Amino acid sequence: MRYTTIGSDPATARTVSVLALGAMRFGTTTDEATSYAILDRFAEAGGSFIDTANNYAYWVNGTLGGESEALLGRWRRARGVNDEMVIATKVGGRPTTPTNGPTDRAEGLAPEVLREQAERSRERLGVDRIDLYYAHIPDLWHDTPLADTVAGFGELVADGTVGLLGLSNFWVWQLERARRLADADGVARADVFQYHHTYLRMRTDIGDPRFGQDGEFGIADGSVLSYLRAEEGTTLVGYSPLLGGGYVRDDKPLDEAYDHPGTPHRLAALAGVANETGATRNQVVLAWMLGGELPVVPLVGVSSLAQLEEALAAVDLELSGDQRRRLDEAH
Repeated sequence: MRYTTIGSDPATARTVSVLALGAMRFGTTTDEATSYAILDRFAEAGGSFIDTANNYAYWVNGTLGGESEALLGRWRRARGVNDEMVIATKVGGRPTTPTNGPTDRAEGLAPEVLREQAERSRERLGVDRIDLYYAHIPDLWHDTPLADTVAGFGELVADGTVGLLGLSNFWVWQLERARRLADADGVARADVFQYHHTYLRMRTDIGDPRFGQDGEFGIADGSVLSYLRAEEGTTLVGYSPLLGGGYVRDDKPLDEAYDHPGTPHRLAALAGVANETGATRNQVVLAWMLGGELPVVPLVGVSSLAQLEEALAAVDLELSGDQRRRLDEAH
């Protein structure tokens, strides 16, 4: 395993594995025994970065979520895991009433919600401090001023409830505004950003009806990547890098957002590099993300040991300069 640092403040920065493990379905569609086996193998391989959220996975059984955090807490206690494993969780997207579909009203990001849900997440995870706490999604259902949210997160860091802060799925202007508000107030700011990021590029003209009329967000598009490049000490955690099997499985068609003239060219380049290296297309995608100029941590969700082993092997896959150039220039 290889490692990287997240967080710009030396007092709170953490060393984590360059590959993060997504636990979204642990405790629901991925049963306890399989979840434990995956977690055990990830830890054995030197993995030290796990991602969850307080609402995972409410839509499976029509709950409020928390199943993933609870399973991680049980695993930590059973295995005696302590501070060596960095566990990130999120707040803001938990439904206010049980549902098994997209929520029409989530909890939001008011300071009192941040505080209450941090306590509940700590209880389920069995930790004294949340290592990395993300705002899961912009507060779309309430009128909470961004300044109040920033102050609420700052208080959690100041009193030791939270270590590092992150923002997930925010528009770039919100990233910048939130970080500048934190600087002005002298409180901790978010240095870790979580967005969907993969080798194929998405169209951004297809809006998601859950999120209003301003188009899709939550994608690591050029504006997010340029912000990452400009802001030293920031890290991008890229979720769904393997498109749920879309790179390797014929029964997993690509989303319509990838239906544009550039996709066939990038898929051809990807297939060529995979053939040259003897690696799978999934492994080439992960190696491309890991070896780039920007600080990116791929976040992989797996449901079997075989899938985890494939992802772990990508950490040691070194792409040549020519291979990386061909991948980058295909469009």
